[in-house]
Order: sequence, then C-alpha cells, then structure tokens
Amino acid sequence: MKKFSLLLIVCLLTINFWGQTTNLKELTKAVDEMVNPNIIYDPSYVRISYPNGDVPADRGVCTDVIIRVYRKVGIDLQKEVHEDMKDNFDKYPKSWGLTAPDRNIDHRRVPNLMKFFERHGEVLPITDNPRSYEYGDIICWDLGGGILHIGIVSAKLIEEYPYKNGAYILHNIGGGQVLEDVLFNWKIIGHYRYYGKVSVY
Repeated sequence: MKKFSLLLIVCLLTINFWGQTTNLKELTKAVDEMVNPNIIYDPSYVRISYPNGDVPADRGVCTDVIIRVYRKVGIDLQKEVHEDMKDNFDKYPKSWGLTAPDRNIDHRRVPNLMKFFERHGEVLPITDNPRSYEYGDIICWDLGGGILHIGIVSAKLIEEYPYKNGAYILHNIGGGQVLEDVLFNWKIIGHYRYYGKVSVY
C-alpha cells in the first residue's frame, strides 16, 4: 500500500511538472509572437463581447498585452477574472467606485489582475536579483503618482544581446507591444507565475 501511495504521488508530481513545462513553452512562444510596435496606446473604455472579447486589434494598454498572450495559450483572462470577481467581489480593489463586476473593463485593470494572480497563481519573491525572474513571469510596477504597470518576461533575445536588467519584458507603456530591457526601471510591486487556476484563498 505504501509503495502504491508513493508511486501515485510521483505520478501526480510528474504530470504537474510536465504540464507546467508544456504550458511555459507555449506561453513564452506566445510572448515572442505578440511583439507589435504599431499598437496604439489607447486606455479608452470599450464595450466588448464576452467571452474572448478584445479591444480593436491595433489598440491596447499594458494589460491588453497580458490578456492577448494568455489568449494564445487558451486562457481567457476576461472570463477568468469576471467569474472570480462575480463570486468574490469583496476581495477585489474598489478603486473605481463599482458595486458590481464589469466584464468590459475589470480584466484590463492592473490591480484586478494582481489580485487574480494572487488568488489563482503563484506569488513569487520580489528581489533585486535578475535570476529571480524567469521566462513567462508576470511583473507589476508602481510608476509613481498612482500609476501601475504590468508586463511579462520574454525568452527572446536573452542569449543574443547583452542586457542590463536580466530579462527582456514584453509590455506596452505607450510605444506599442515591445520587448525592452526595463525589469528594474521602476519599483516592482508584484511578481507572479500563472499557468491556469491552481489555488484560491
């Protein structure tokens, strides 16, 4: 019985490991395919379809980068965030005076994504060591003045070019969906890893 239990645990760990490896490869591939400097930075409120709704393809903000990357690997953060907020609205920030979820905009707000990743992903340490930040990790920054920003670590270019900050980030801070060496340019306030819902508190 003990041998069977040990074998079952090993099998489950192996399934989880390989599942994450496969998802990580897909995720980093999606990150690198998402580079498009021609995306117009546009924070306008837009009514979009649900699920799998998106603003016009030639527009977006930092959160739209994350949403589009995950859509490429079959995860719809619009739906995931909306469903979690609908059932757990009290656990999400109230910065916008809303009394109920809004599936058009909730997933496009950095504080909401941070809370979602805290609840359903892996919260990782914030350090000044670039080796702490791996491909596919989600990074959130405080730019100052109450402005938050989000990006995702790319595997692209790391081996090809020298870099200062230890990782290239796919983000949109006004210059399109671009890869830039900006990991430590601002104060990091969130560091997450997400391959699909794994936990809830």
